[in-house]
Amino acid sequence: MTETPTVTTVWTTDQVMALAPDSSAQRAARGLAGDRAWLETGLSASDDLPPTLWGLCQGSGSTPYQAAVDLTEPAFRCSCPSRKFPCKHALGLLLRWSSGSVAEAAAPAWVQQWQESRAARAERAAERERPDAPDSRGTSPSSRAAPSEKSQARRADRIAAGLDELDRWLADQARAGLATVAKNGYAHWDTMTARLVDAQATGAAGILRRSSAAAGSPERLLGELARLRLLVGGYRRLDDLPEELAASVRMRVGLPIATETVLAGPAVRERWQVHGVRDEIEDQLTVRRAWLRGVGSGRPLLVLSFAVAGQSLPIDLLPGTEFDADVCLYPGGQPARALIAKRHAPPERMHTIAGAAGIEESLRAHAEALADDPWLDYWPMVLDAVAPVRDGGDWLLADAAGDGLPIDPAAGEPWRLVAVTAGRPATVTGEWSAGGFRPLGVWSEQRLVRL
Repeated sequence: MTETPTVTTVWTTDQVMALAPDSSAQRAARGLAGDRAWLETGLSASDDLPPTLWGLCQGSGSTPYQAAVDLTEPAFRCSCPSRKFPCKHALGLLLRWSSGSVAEAAAPAWVQQWQESRAARAERAAERERPDAPDSRGTSPSSRAAPSEKSQARRADRIAAGLDELDRWLADQARAGLATVAKNGYAHWDTMTARLVDAQATGAAGILRRSSAAAGSPERLLGELARLRLLVGGYRRLDDLPEELAASVRMRVGLPIATETVLAGPAVRERWQVHGVRDEIEDQLTVRRAWLRGVGSGRPLLVLSFAVAGQSLPIDLLPGTEFDADVCLYPGGQPARALIAKRHAPPERMHTIAGAAGIEESLRAHAEALADDPWLDYWPMVLDAVAPVRDGGDWLLADAAGDGLPIDPAAGEPWRLVAVTAGRPATVTGEWSAGGFRPLGVWSEQRLVRL
């Protein structure tokens, strides 16, 4: 069979499986990776369409399912009734492509119609985002009233009142003693957290919620409460702080900034590598952290995505890929949070890994970031030549210099990392937090294996 053309770098099996919504979808996709179910497949590489995989897969009915994948984002389409996204047919098609079983072929009409409808939606969305675009009532942004000074002042008063109450609560914990605080149940924390949410200080509420996890460790608990006290003091002195630090305080307190405002700022163009993706559930909201790093600069970036129950998260950032794009940065915070403003080419597979450093150098970079943003929770690291080792009942990542980082016990036993590395030193990507290091990927055989 003709090899797949180099329209875009072929993904690995791990990268395809990383898209699956659950393990059952992975198993079903592997069952569809062979030739038996597919009546026709192809990779369109025409000038008028982005690189698009397509195929006809015979299901239980008489009419085959039409599956297509736009490789530039990626985006998915399938005529099957599955509620999973992407479905097993799209994943199976990607697996066939990754194994070299899909040849170049002109896209049929239904693929062209799908891509044309997507392009039309994107054009309408861009039109709505123009500064002079009218809203549904025919009113342009320039003529719509911005929030009044009175409403802004009311919000500032609510946040200040909420933080004042938090300050009194923190003083009560200090007077009662950390041992007493550790014995209190979650309701003790939840009441204060809810008060901060009511005061619209949602960022501070999140820090307080996460601080409750340190109740069993007096040293960590003291540090978490001190961070909150520092945030209260920073907000009170907001006008006296340097602008970058003031922006960090605003962000950590929870003052929102519109996406349009971020995208209106200067863009940074570089090749960005995706070093890891992690999902967490926070108060019935799924939060996805995608860690990027610049190939030339080594600069780390964070891309956040959110989804409520029943909604799908975007899957356009695949660990182990890199892409040429403009990104716009939110003010404040370490590492900088980013929005992808414009992609200049489809993603490609990484052939090298950027930013690898030893444990000591990585900890020094974290310390410098912490000095700029004392409320930093997670810091991305690319650890060079480290191996997983046991230390009693705990796991560490150790390097040749004898330095070691504890692996976060909440990450579980790192058996997949041990299996991939066979106990030998390797480059490991992940995020560092107060709980320890959580591995997200390991560089093996010239590719990033997701953990």
